[in-house]
Amino acid sequence: MSHDLQFYIDGAWVDPISPKTLDVIDPSNEEAFAQISLGSAADADRAVAAAKAAFPAFSQTSRADRLQLLRRILEVYKSRYDEVARTLSREMGAPLKFAQTAQAAMGTGHLAKLIEVFERFEFEEMRGTTLIAKEPIGVVGMITPWNWPINQIVCKVGPALAAGCTMVLKPSEIAPLNAILWAEIMHEAGVPKGVFNLVNGDGPTVGDALARHPDVDMMSFTGSTRAGISVAKSAADTVKRVHQELGGKSANIILSDADIERAVSKGVAGCFGNSGQSCNAPTRMFVPADQQAVASVVAKAAAEKFRVGPASEDGSMLGPVVSQLQYDKIQRLIEAGIKEGAELVTGGPGRPEGLNRGYYVRPTVFANVKPEMTIAREEIFGPVLAILGYESEEDVIRMANDTVYGLAAYVQSGSLDHARKVAARMRAGNVYINYPAWDAGAPFGGYKQSGNGREYADWGIEEFLEIKGVVGYEAA
Repeated sequence: MSHDLQFYIDGAWVDPISPKTLDVIDPSNEEAFAQISLGSAADADRAVAAAKAAFPAFSQTSRADRLQLLRRILEVYKSRYDEVARTLSREMGAPLKFAQTAQAAMGTGHLAKLIEVFERFEFEEMRGTTLIAKEPIGVVGMITPWNWPINQIVCKVGPALAAGCTMVLKPSEIAPLNAILWAEIMHEAGVPKGVFNLVNGDGPTVGDALARHPDVDMMSFTGSTRAGISVAKSAADTVKRVHQELGGKSANIILSDADIERAVSKGVAGCFGNSGQSCNAPTRMFVPADQQAVASVVAKAAAEKFRVGPASEDGSMLGPVVSQLQYDKIQRLIEAGIKEGAELVTGGPGRPEGLNRGYYVRPTVFANVKPEMTIAREEIFGPVLAILGYESEEDVIRMANDTVYGLAAYVQSGSLDHARKVAARMRAGNVYINYPAWDAGAPFGGYKQSGNGREYADWGIEEFLEIKGVVGYEAA
């Protein structure tokens, strides 16, 4: 068992002020394989003080200096890429191939795009005789999740560095080891001391201390809507900016002119990716009422092709979900679907055959789901798809938007013009037409209870900036 018991504060690895440890569990076998320290409010104070002290100098560095720093971070990240992938696979249960090609790849993808857009990013413009300046907001508290850990760390840390901010990161305590590797990468790349700080811990302790801290100017949070509300409430007394990327219950609208077999098969794959643990997963599939039977047959065949197994095993397509807590929640929701009368097409409660230990969920498809059912309204965060029928285009647009969430929506059509018209009516921060390739330059974030603000590329940089108007900057 490895012991990663220190925090990275002010450019050095330091012991926690009040020692308290937590086991890190391998979700493939439910066994502890590492230990971390859980921080306290005092550790958060120490990290915030370091970030505050570093801000005056770092905020005044040039764009050229920060570009050079980001390029060094990317090079060091590439040199430790395989280690990052193996760590992600072990601590969150992602199959190793998926960890290498998707999870770890998010780090290089986001850093490369950030560097590209930062090269031409403008911090100042003149409007008449007034200077409009974009300046770093200050010290940023960051809370990142366990489901796409490096993705969210890079989406916050990279743009904040580009903006000239200093920061304190609290990663998920469930999958924390990749963040420790990230801190090592930052150190090796030569990030000035105090600019980046890492304190492990839980949300109610370290997370809340950051949100309440008077010297933290902004909170950037990714996680559940419930936890996001808590962060916002804690931050309210100090009137700090709160950026949130929260939950989702994304609609996948298959229009009548779509190729039903292709649209359903790819929709199943989109829902099940990362073992269903993606906030923007297309979990509600809407199909024309007269094609529900066909969609069910196609979805069943597609779902049953997914092999579930340990993250380290060749051929595993879906690993376990991340924890006992998540496994139990998913099981309760599957049982709710059955109890409320949805048609169980494939999968169902319990583990897949032959997997008696580990947090494995059977790839599950429900058909004939009604909009009022629990599985059509609550975020499940597992490989569970709900298929709903609709009678008309107006009907499906209304049902798709009838949710407290608004992170993503998906539209499938044989006509691009048709898909665009439906996409324009989706109340969601991202709409994906006909399963496009991932775009690191597209703004990412949600409407409604899916959050506020945007991440990725220059959209991410903007989140960490304040706007200053210097009136009379030039003589009239």
